[in-house]
Amino acid sequence: MKGRIWTVPNQITLLRLGFLPFFLILISYEEYRWALAVLVVAGLSDGIDGLLARKLNQQSSLGAYLDPIADKLLLSSSFVILAFKNKIAWWLTIIVLSRDILILVVAVVIILIFGYRPFPPSILGKGTTMFQIVLVFTVVLSAAYPNLPLAGITQVLVYLVPVLAIVSGFHYSISIARRLSSPAQPTG
Repeated sequence: MKGRIWTVPNQITLLRLGFLPFFLILISYEEYRWALAVLVVAGLSDGIDGLLARKLNQQSSLGAYLDPIADKLLLSSSFVILAFKNKIAWWLTIIVLSRDILILVVAVVIILIFGYRPFPPSILGKGTTMFQIVLVFTVVLSAAYPNLPLAGITQVLVYLVPVLAIVSGFHYSISIARRLSSPAQPTG
């Protein structure tokens, strides 16, 4: 991974972070159609920055940290603001945020005790994030266009997302415990 900072993909990720306050403001003022547009642009920028990083060979250490941080900030704040607007239940928001906080705390503890160790996301973790994104998108789409028949999809997602969050949280805990108990692999 390169040490470059000011790459095109990193600039796009920073732009995505810049969309966050506008998305939150639009939701708070119940401008759901505009919020949906911002959410779609943010989602497209997420795909584009990863694609450009690979195609232009502009992968960077900063981008490896910044991209998931941008994704988590957008998702976490989306759940919170949508819970405040009574579009998503608080119990669901608490489960989603608790998983993220658990993973963050464990990562910090590991870094403090053992130093940096890479923990790439599992397919279960990626699936959990994907369904969280789909849920947020569906909820905002339903708020923007209330006549769309999305209630059934939303209801399935409302129960699927917390189950995946809990299962993937346990999965991360078990995976991390296994990695820490196995001898460190030499690098190089």
